[in-house]
Amino acid sequence: MASATGTRNNAVSTLGGAGGGARGGAGGGRRRRLGGVSPLTLRILAVNVLALLVLLAGLLYLGRYQDRLIQAETEALATEARIFASALGEGAVNRILTAPSPTGDESGERFELAPELARPMIRRLAEATSTRTRLFDIDGHMLSDSRVLVGSQGRIEIRELPTPPSGDPVSRAINDLYTRLIDVVPSREGLPVYREEPGQPNPDVERALVGEAAATVWRVDGAGGDPELLLTVAVPVQRYREVLGAVLLTRGGGEIDRAIRSVRFDILRVFGVALLVTIGLSFYLAGTIARPIRRLAQAADRLRTSHGRHAEIPDLTRRGDEIGELSGVLREMTDALWTRMDAIERFAADVAHEIKNPLTSLRSAVETAERVRDPRHRDRLMAIIADDVQRLDRLISDISNASRLDAELSRAEPEPVDIGLLLTMLAELRQTVAATLDERVAAGDGEDGGIRPRPPRVVLDLPAGERLVVPGLEGRLTQLFQNLIDNAVSFSPPGGTVRLTARRSGRSVKVVVSDQGPGIPDGKEEAIFDRFYTERPAGEKFGTHSGLGLSIVKQIVSAHNGSVFAKNRHVSDGTIEGADFVVTLPLL
Repeated sequence: MASATGTRNNAVSTLGGAGGGARGGAGGGRRRRLGGVSPLTLRILAVNVLALLVLLAGLLYLGRYQDRLIQAETEALATEARIFASALGEGAVNRILTAPSPTGDESGERFELAPELARPMIRRLAEATSTRTRLFDIDGHMLSDSRVLVGSQGRIEIRELPTPPSGDPVSRAINDLYTRLIDVVPSREGLPVYREEPGQPNPDVERALVGEAAATVWRVDGAGGDPELLLTVAVPVQRYREVLGAVLLTRGGGEIDRAIRSVRFDILRVFGVALLVTIGLSFYLAGTIARPIRRLAQAADRLRTSHGRHAEIPDLTRRGDEIGELSGVLREMTDALWTRMDAIERFAADVAHEIKNPLTSLRSAVETAERVRDPRHRDRLMAIIADDVQRLDRLISDISNASRLDAELSRAEPEPVDIGLLLTMLAELRQTVAATLDERVAAGDGEDGGIRPRPPRVVLDLPAGERLVVPGLEGRLTQLFQNLIDNAVSFSPPGGTVRLTARRSGRSVKVVVSDQGPGIPDGKEEAIFDRFYTERPAGEKFGTHSGLGLSIVKQIVSAHNGSVFAKNRHVSDGTIEGADFVVTLPLL
């Protein structure tokens, strides 16, 4: 900026944009839900318990386990049926001689089951087991049933009574609920329903009568209508491979259900313990995650709604985890916001002060012009008014540019910038301008034309063959070095030299802008970077500069994570021969 060049002043890197000082911001009327049950706690609990419930459902299904139990029980029942059939085929058979053939060559014999021998044998064999045993002849008629006793008193039929309920009401309710669920987990709806109807042969018996062993798993309605398993196995009774009948063994699935019930209740006990542990760990996890986050949210809300600085973000950095990191970042962000707000307030006060001076001068000149009758004095007052108006215009333009600068630096994405090429371009531009001025002076357009003869030369000193590339905004870095060069030129004598030097320093690049001016007043090495600070060469017209040039320099350097400082350059006898402005920027 031409109007901001040549100024030694400082920038506080906090020139806010519009609305920067508003405490609350957009959405301030939207109240956050910061009380009540934590939704994050409920989600943590739900996720953990849901995973445990899915595991429980898988364990309680036990379909494969039930299939293996049924298979083992069926194989045992089939072995038992084969033993019964073998015993009946050997000890409960009558031998019957057949009539000779019509030719009279030979006579035959055949065998048939003897009910009077089979019944006591079946009763003896079935006493040692809980299996119902029935014997059928070759025509499918039942000859014997282990549950039916035939004696002098008539027929006696034995039926198993359901187990009476035991335990307290709670246990019975749990057992009843479990019984209702076993038909669902795993489902028994696909099993055939077992019914005994007179005159209707059993399918397994029909297969056994043709010489095949058969086994089926049935579903029956137990006491109270609850589904129960029933296993049937039928094997043929043979004598010398001749099928004489079939023996049918029937056994309830009570043992299977009890085994599955035992496993399931063991799983439920383990699940109960695991559920308690999971709930405890979920609340612990929620306490270490949700509660600190809620504290941070509540502190941020208090900070948003408060009118002072008594509210602060809790310091949780000692946790050493992401929440501690979040706490530290929020604290740093809060401090940065307060710093920016303070800087905005100071900047507003400084702007008001700087604008007030030309306005006061302008007001005095206007009031005086009304009473002045001398045309020469009036012309002089009008010239003062014009200077004050121009000074105000320059000041407002520079303030506007400085305000936009902060917003631009915070939004723009950095790009690779070659410092060597940038300084070369600026040096060549200055040399071109100096050559043009020399031509105009040589043509006689010297002091009368208002052009200073022999302006300071800009000399560039770069390392050969070394690229100095930094991440940044090329336009703002150009403005940075342009302001430093303008400042050095304004303090250097006519015909002097302004030297630009760039060198690599570790992981940074160091650029030095040296002039041949009177140097920096003692103790003002840092103050020259303050906003609106002005220390101009003797004889320069007052109000030519706004005092924001070096402030913008420091602001741009800070936004690029660099540093800038100024120092005087001395000769051997201690005399000041000029000032050096040193800028350090990180390399890409």
